[in-house]
Amino acid sequence: MGRKRCHTDEQIIHKLREAEVALAQGKTTKDVCKQLEVTEQTYYRWRKEYGGLKVDQAKRLRDLERENSRLKRMVADQALDISILREAASGNF
Repeated sequence: MGRKRCHTDEQIIHKLREAEVALAQGKTTKDVCKQLEVTEQTYYRWRKEYGGLKVDQAKRLRDLERENSRLKRMVADQALDISILREAASGNF
């Protein structure tokens, strides 16, 4: 099993740009993935997620995803609190 690497958004976008150049020069996707040291699955996943993004846009996307997950947790906690208060108010405890 291969080792897992954590790439930053900037590194991913840089590698995708390198891949675009190499593919334009006539290299195959398999060769490009070897050159970038990633699997084809990873390449296609990155291309799907980061294709066409600039570095600042990718950073903004990550920030928004983090904020969104934080807000979802807050809503879930509030819904639980409301449920507990309703149950306590009805006297069914």
